[in-house]
Amino acid sequence: MIKIAIADDHPLMLEGVKNVLSREMEAHVTGEANNCNQVFEMLNAELPDILILDFTMPGKSGLDMLKDIKNLYPELPILILSIHPPERFAVRCIKSGADGYLCKSVISDELNKAVRQIIKENRKYISPEVGELLALKACSKDDCLHELLSDREFEILCMIAGGMSVQKIAKKLSLSTNTIHTYRYRIKDKLEVSSNVDMAKYAFQHGLIN
Repeated sequence: MIKIAIADDHPLMLEGVKNVLSREMEAHVTGEANNCNQVFEMLNAELPDILILDFTMPGKSGLDMLKDIKNLYPELPILILSIHPPERFAVRCIKSGADGYLCKSVISDELNKAVRQIIKENRKYISPEVGELLALKACSKDDCLHELLSDREFEILCMIAGGMSVQKIAKKLSLSTNTIHTYRYRIKDKLEVSSNVDMAKYAFQHGLIN
């Protein structure tokens, strides 16, 4: 029986994930968490065979959370569930150690397949969409300017482009507003833009925001 831990701050999504898993496989949910602190408490209490992790959890950014877990538990398989389309964060998640990336809109069709492949076949689950993104990135000779951004800069770009204020971003990432201003300056410099409006326009044109 596969031991699975689930981290998601939406109770309905937690129940939905458990229901999907119970349909087609013998799985035992060893723990549930709805914020970042609870995730570490849960993993410390009992290490599962796989962690299904919501990319957007209260308390820490998705990429930071993924990296922190991998630093503590490098052998733990992690499947990311996200409301964001693959072109936004999937490649960065895979590069940061995730074993798969699924949009929440397709979990009923792909979740069991992904868990089986990661656990039973010991292979990362790369959906066709993510595979195409990885192939395009590998074959591209001229990377888009946003590929020059660090993971932190990329997250802040998406937040600013999505309309979040500096104060809200600082609170979400547990950083000072001065630090966010510094990141914003670096982002504008790397993207060769001069304003938040230009950043939002760039993000929209490159499919980084809806």
